[in-house]
Amino acid sequence: MSRLFFMLSRWPLGLLHPMGAALGWLTYGLSPTYRRRLKAHTDQAGLSAWQRWSAVAHAGRMVAELPRLWGRPAKVPLGDRVRWTHPEVVEQALARHKGVLVLSPHLGCFEICAQAYAERFGAQQPITVLYRPAKQPALARILEHARDREHLQSAPATLSGVRQLLRALKSGQTLGLLPDQVPPEGMGVWAPFFGPQAYTMTMATKLAHQTGASMVWLRGERLGFFQRLKVGADFVVHAQAAGTDLVDAVAQGDPAPSAVALNREVENLIMQCPQQYLWGYNRYKQPKADILTTQRTTTAKDAA
Repeated sequence: MSRLFFMLSRWPLGLLHPMGAALGWLTYGLSPTYRRRLKAHTDQAGLSAWQRWSAVAHAGRMVAELPRLWGRPAKVPLGDRVRWTHPEVVEQALARHKGVLVLSPHLGCFEICAQAYAERFGAQQPITVLYRPAKQPALARILEHARDREHLQSAPATLSGVRQLLRALKSGQTLGLLPDQVPPEGMGVWAPFFGPQAYTMTMATKLAHQTGASMVWLRGERLGFFQRLKVGADFVVHAQAAGTDLVDAVAQGDPAPSAVALNREVENLIMQCPQQYLWGYNRYKQPKADILTTQRTTTAKDAA
Protein backbone atom coordinates (compact mmCIF):
# COMPACT_ATOMS: atom_id res chain seq x y z
CA MET A 1 0.00 0.00 0.00
CA SER A 2 2.82 2.41 0.87
CA ARG A 3 4.50 1.82 -2.50
CA LEU A 4 1.28 2.50 -4.38
CA PHE A 5 0.61 5.58 -2.29
CA PHE A 6 4.00 7.15 -2.94
CA MET A 7 3.86 6.22 -6.62
CA LEU A 8 0.53 8.05 -6.94
CA SER A 9 1.96 11.01 -5.03
CA ARG A 10 4.16 11.74 -8.08
CA TRP A 11 1.27 11.77 -10.52
CA PRO A 12 -0.16 15.14 -11.63
CA LEU A 13 -3.64 16.19 -10.61
CA GLY A 14 -4.55 16.16 -14.32
CA LEU A 15 -4.41 12.35 -14.06
CA LEU A 16 -5.46 11.85 -10.45
CA HIS A 17 -8.66 13.89 -10.65
CA PRO A 18 -10.20 12.01 -13.65
CA MET A 19 -9.30 8.73 -11.97
CA GLY A 20 -10.89 10.00 -8.80
CA ALA A 21 -14.08 11.05 -10.57
CA ALA A 22 -14.38 7.53 -12.00
CA LEU A 23 -13.77 6.11 -8.53
CA GLY A 24 -16.51 8.33 -7.14
CA TRP A 25 -19.02 7.08 -9.68
CA LEU A 26 -17.94 3.47 -9.16
CA THR A 27 -18.53 3.80 -5.41
CA TYR A 28 -21.88 5.45 -6.05
CA GLY A 29 -22.91 2.65 -8.37
CA LEU A 30 -21.83 -0.20 -6.12
CA SER A 31 -23.10 1.07 -2.76
CA PRO A 32 -26.88 1.42 -2.31
CA THR A 33 -26.36 2.82 1.21
CA TYR A 34 -24.03 5.52 -0.09
CA ARG A 35 -26.48 6.40 -2.90
CA ARG A 36 -29.41 6.74 -0.51
CA ARG A 37 -27.45 8.83 1.97
CA LEU A 38 -26.00 11.18 -0.65
CA LYS A 39 -29.37 11.71 -2.31
CA ALA A 40 -31.14 12.29 1.00
CA HIS A 41 -28.54 14.82 2.15
CA THR A 42 -28.47 16.75 -1.13
CA ASP A 43 -32.26 16.77 -1.38
CA GLN A 44 -32.75 18.24 2.08
CA ALA A 45 -30.15 20.92 1.28
CA GLY A 46 -32.05 21.82 -1.89
CA LEU A 47 -29.34 20.91 -4.40
CA SER A 48 -30.11 20.42 -8.07
CA ALA A 49 -29.55 17.13 -9.88
CA TRP A 50 -26.47 18.59 -11.58
CA GLN A 51 -24.98 19.60 -8.24
CA ARG A 52 -25.63 16.12 -6.85
CA TRP A 53 -23.95 14.40 -9.83
CA SER A 54 -21.02 16.80 -9.55
CA ALA A 55 -20.71 15.98 -5.84
CA VAL A 56 -20.35 12.28 -6.70
CA ALA A 57 -17.33 13.03 -8.89
CA HIS A 58 -15.80 15.50 -6.42
CA ALA A 59 -15.92 12.94 -3.62
CA GLY A 60 -13.75 10.67 -5.74
CA ARG A 61 -11.41 13.51 -6.65
CA MET A 62 -10.95 14.24 -2.96
CA VAL A 63 -9.72 10.69 -2.37
CA ALA A 64 -7.50 10.63 -5.46
CA GLU A 65 -5.67 13.86 -4.59
CA LEU A 66 -4.70 12.70 -1.09
CA PRO A 67 -1.50 10.87 -2.14
CA ARG A 68 -0.22 14.05 -3.80
CA LEU A 69 -1.06 16.16 -0.75
CA TRP A 70 0.22 13.75 1.88
CA GLY A 71 3.17 12.52 -0.16
CA ARG A 72 4.48 15.97 -1.10
CA PRO A 73 8.12 16.17 0.05
CA ALA A 74 8.48 18.44 3.06
CA LYS A 75 11.00 20.64 1.24
CA VAL A 76 8.78 21.13 -1.82
CA PRO A 77 6.59 24.21 -1.27
CA LEU A 78 3.04 24.61 -2.49
CA GLY A 79 4.04 27.95 -3.96
CA ASP A 80 1.80 29.23 -6.74
CA ARG A 81 -0.19 25.99 -6.83
CA VAL A 82 -2.35 27.57 -4.10
CA ARG A 83 -3.94 31.01 -4.32
CA TRP A 84 -5.61 32.88 -1.48
CA THR A 85 -8.64 35.11 -1.24
CA HIS A 86 -8.87 37.51 1.70
CA PRO A 87 -5.67 36.44 3.49
CA GLU A 88 -6.05 39.66 5.50
CA VAL A 89 -8.71 37.84 7.54
CA VAL A 90 -6.03 35.50 8.86
CA GLU A 91 -3.57 38.37 9.33
CA GLN A 92 -6.09 40.31 11.43
CA ALA A 93 -6.78 37.26 13.60
CA LEU A 94 -3.06 36.68 14.17
CA ALA A 95 -2.59 40.32 15.12
CA ARG A 96 -4.78 39.80 18.20
CA HIS A 97 -2.17 37.43 19.72
CA LYS A 98 -4.84 35.30 21.44
CA GLY A 99 -4.63 32.17 19.35
CA VAL A 100 -6.64 31.28 16.27
CA LEU A 101 -9.12 28.48 15.57
CA VAL A 102 -9.07 27.54 11.88
CA LEU A 103 -12.33 25.81 10.99
CA SER A 104 -12.52 23.81 7.75
CA PRO A 105 -15.55 21.55 7.12
CA HIS A 106 -15.55 18.54 4.77
CA LEU A 107 -15.71 20.89 1.82
CA GLY A 108 -13.47 20.86 -1.23
CA CYS A 109 -9.85 20.03 -0.53
CA PHE A 110 -9.96 20.60 3.22
CA GLU A 111 -6.57 18.90 3.58
CA ILE A 112 -4.90 21.77 1.71
CA CYS A 113 -6.05 24.40 4.21
CA ALA A 114 -3.66 23.53 7.04
CA GLN A 115 -0.73 23.06 4.65
CA ALA A 116 -1.42 26.38 2.96
CA TYR A 117 -1.76 28.14 6.32
CA ALA A 118 1.51 26.62 7.58
CA GLU A 119 3.39 27.72 4.48
CA ARG A 120 2.08 31.28 4.47
CA PHE A 121 1.57 32.07 8.16
CA GLY A 122 3.26 29.24 10.08
CA ALA A 123 6.53 31.05 10.69
CA GLN A 124 4.54 33.72 12.51
CA GLN A 125 2.23 31.29 14.31
CA PRO A 126 2.39 27.50 13.77
CA ILE A 127 -0.72 25.33 13.48
CA THR A 128 -1.72 22.05 15.13
CA VAL A 129 -4.55 20.03 13.57
CA LEU A 130 -6.72 17.38 15.19
CA TYR A 131 -7.25 14.11 13.31
CA ARG A 132 -8.68 10.66 13.88
CA PRO A 133 -5.96 7.98 13.68
CA ALA A 134 -6.47 5.52 10.82
CA LYS A 135 -7.53 2.00 11.74
CA GLN A 136 -5.43 0.38 9.00
CA PRO A 137 -1.78 0.05 10.18
CA ALA A 138 -0.30 0.88 6.76
CA LEU A 139 -2.37 4.04 6.40
CA ALA A 140 -1.65 5.00 10.00
CA ARG A 141 2.09 4.87 9.29
CA ILE A 142 1.65 7.10 6.25
CA LEU A 143 -0.44 9.64 8.15
CA GLU A 144 1.98 9.67 11.05
CA HIS A 145 4.46 11.55 8.89
CA ALA A 146 2.36 13.01 6.08
CA ARG A 147 0.62 15.68 8.16
CA ASP A 148 3.66 16.78 10.16
CA ARG A 149 5.45 19.51 8.23
CA GLU A 150 7.31 22.70 8.96
CA HIS A 151 5.09 24.86 11.18
CA LEU A 152 2.40 22.15 11.04
CA GLN A 153 1.83 19.42 13.62
CA SER A 154 -0.97 16.90 14.03
CA ALA A 155 -2.61 15.71 17.23
CA PRO A 156 -4.67 12.48 17.42
CA ALA A 157 -8.26 12.62 18.64
CA THR A 158 -7.33 11.14 22.00
CA LEU A 159 -7.06 12.60 25.47
CA SER A 160 -3.35 13.33 24.97
CA GLY A 161 -4.12 14.91 21.60
CA VAL A 162 -6.74 17.23 23.07
CA ARG A 163 -4.29 18.24 25.79
CA GLN A 164 -1.76 19.00 23.05
CA LEU A 165 -4.34 21.26 21.42
CA LEU A 166 -5.02 23.06 24.66
CA ARG A 167 -1.34 23.68 25.29
CA ALA A 168 -0.89 25.00 21.76
CA LEU A 169 -3.86 27.37 22.02
CA LYS A 170 -2.87 28.63 25.47
CA SER A 171 0.57 29.46 24.08
CA GLY A 172 -1.04 31.60 21.38
CA GLN A 173 -0.75 29.14 18.50
CA THR A 174 -3.31 28.13 15.87
CA LEU A 175 -5.54 25.06 15.93
CA GLY A 176 -7.21 23.37 12.96
CA LEU A 177 -10.53 21.54 13.40
CA LEU A 178 -13.23 19.94 11.24
CA PRO A 179 -16.34 21.56 12.76
CA ASP A 180 -18.79 19.22 11.01
CA GLN A 181 -17.15 16.01 12.21
CA VAL A 182 -19.36 13.96 14.52
CA PRO A 183 -17.71 14.11 17.95
CA PRO A 184 -17.70 11.32 20.57
CA GLU A 185 -20.69 11.00 22.86
CA GLY A 186 -20.64 13.68 25.53
CA MET A 187 -18.47 16.02 23.44
CA GLY A 188 -21.31 17.68 21.54
CA VAL A 189 -24.95 18.73 21.45
CA TRP A 190 -27.77 18.19 18.97
CA ALA A 191 -28.37 21.13 16.61
CA PRO A 192 -30.06 21.63 13.21
CA PHE A 193 -27.97 21.01 10.12
CA PHE A 194 -29.82 21.58 6.85
CA GLY A 195 -33.00 20.76 8.76
CA PRO A 196 -32.52 17.52 10.75
CA GLN A 197 -30.71 17.45 14.07
CA ALA A 198 -27.01 16.54 13.89
CA TYR A 199 -24.70 15.83 16.80
CA THR A 200 -22.39 18.86 16.74
CA MET A 201 -19.02 19.36 18.38
CA THR A 202 -18.71 21.84 21.23
CA MET A 203 -14.92 21.74 21.44
CA ALA A 204 -14.32 24.61 19.01
CA THR A 205 -16.77 27.03 20.60
CA LYS A 206 -15.71 26.12 24.14
CA LEU A 207 -12.06 26.68 23.31
CA ALA A 208 -12.87 30.03 21.73
CA HIS A 209 -14.94 31.04 24.78
CA GLN A 210 -12.28 29.97 27.29
CA THR A 211 -9.29 31.51 25.53
CA GLY A 212 -10.71 34.41 23.50
CA ALA A 213 -9.20 32.90 20.36
CA SER A 214 -10.35 34.20 16.98
CA MET A 215 -12.33 31.88 14.71
CA VAL A 216 -11.48 31.83 11.01
CA TRP A 217 -13.09 29.75 8.27
CA LEU A 218 -10.85 28.32 5.55
CA ARG A 219 -12.31 26.66 2.46
CA GLY A 220 -10.03 24.91 -0.03
CA GLU A 221 -11.68 25.08 -3.45
CA ARG A 222 -10.60 22.41 -5.92
CA LEU A 223 -10.14 23.88 -9.40
CA GLY A 224 -11.08 22.07 -12.59
CA PHE A 225 -8.73 21.56 -15.52
CA PHE A 226 -9.63 24.74 -17.42
CA GLN A 227 -9.78 26.75 -14.20
CA ARG A 228 -6.25 25.62 -13.37
CA LEU A 229 -5.04 26.73 -16.79
CA LYS A 230 -6.66 30.14 -16.36
CA VAL A 231 -5.69 30.78 -12.73
CA GLY A 232 -2.34 29.01 -12.78
CA ALA A 233 -3.09 27.16 -9.53
CA ASP A 234 -4.60 23.87 -8.38
CA PHE A 235 -6.53 25.19 -5.39
CA VAL A 236 -7.88 28.44 -4.00
CA VAL A 237 -8.03 28.88 -0.23
CA HIS A 238 -10.85 31.21 0.78
CA ALA A 239 -10.56 32.86 4.21
CA GLN A 240 -13.60 34.19 6.03
CA ALA A 241 -14.04 35.57 9.56
CA ALA A 242 -16.62 34.08 11.90
CA GLY A 243 -19.98 35.85 11.71
CA THR A 244 -21.48 38.08 14.36
CA ASP A 245 -24.08 35.52 15.47
CA LEU A 246 -21.42 32.89 16.12
CA VAL A 247 -19.09 35.32 17.89
CA ASP A 248 -21.92 36.54 20.13
CA ALA A 249 -23.06 32.99 20.94
CA VAL A 250 -19.51 31.94 21.83
CA ALA A 251 -19.11 34.99 24.08
CA GLN A 252 -22.17 33.90 26.07
CA GLY A 253 -20.60 30.50 26.69
CA ASP A 254 -23.76 28.40 26.16
CA PRO A 255 -22.95 25.30 24.03
CA ALA A 256 -26.46 24.90 22.57
CA PRO A 257 -26.87 28.28 20.79
CA SER A 258 -23.19 28.19 19.89
CA ALA A 259 -23.72 24.87 18.09
CA VAL A 260 -26.74 26.26 16.25
CA ALA A 261 -24.73 29.28 15.09
CA LEU A 262 -21.77 27.08 14.16
CA ASN A 263 -23.88 24.80 11.97
CA ARG A 264 -25.55 27.78 10.32
CA GLU A 265 -22.15 29.14 9.28
CA VAL A 266 -21.07 25.71 8.04
CA GLU A 267 -24.24 25.62 5.92
CA ASN A 268 -23.50 29.06 4.48
CA LEU A 269 -19.94 28.04 3.68
CA ILE A 270 -21.07 24.83 1.99
CA MET A 271 -23.58 26.64 -0.20
CA GLN A 272 -20.77 28.77 -1.63
CA CYS A 273 -19.62 25.62 -3.45
CA PRO A 274 -22.13 22.84 -2.66
CA GLN A 275 -20.93 20.40 -5.29
CA GLN A 276 -17.61 20.06 -3.43
CA TYR A 277 -19.09 19.11 -0.05
CA LEU A 278 -18.74 15.52 1.13
CA TRP A 279 -22.47 14.79 1.11
CA GLY A 280 -21.90 11.08 1.59
CA TYR A 281 -20.45 11.71 5.07
CA ASN A 282 -22.76 10.22 7.71
CA ARG A 283 -23.34 13.56 9.44
CA TYR A 284 -26.49 12.44 11.28
CA LYS A 285 -25.14 9.27 12.88
CA GLN A 286 -25.34 8.57 16.58
CA PRO A 287 -22.12 9.47 18.43
CA LYS A 288 -19.91 6.77 19.88
CA ALA A 289 -18.25 6.78 23.29
CA ASP A 290 -14.47 6.61 23.53
CA ILE A 291 -11.64 7.70 25.78
CA LEU A 292 -12.40 11.36 25.15
CA THR A 293 -15.85 10.83 26.65
CA THR A 294 -14.72 8.98 29.74
CA GLN A 295 -12.04 11.54 30.47
CA ARG A 296 -13.88 14.72 29.45
CA THR A 297 -14.08 15.98 33.06
CA THR A 298 -10.29 15.88 33.35
CA THR A 299 -9.92 17.62 29.99
CA ALA A 300 -12.31 20.38 31.01
CA LYS A 301 -10.26 21.01 34.14
CA ASP A 302 -7.09 21.21 32.03
CA ALA A 303 -8.75 23.77 29.76
CA ALA A 304 -9.79 26.02 32.62
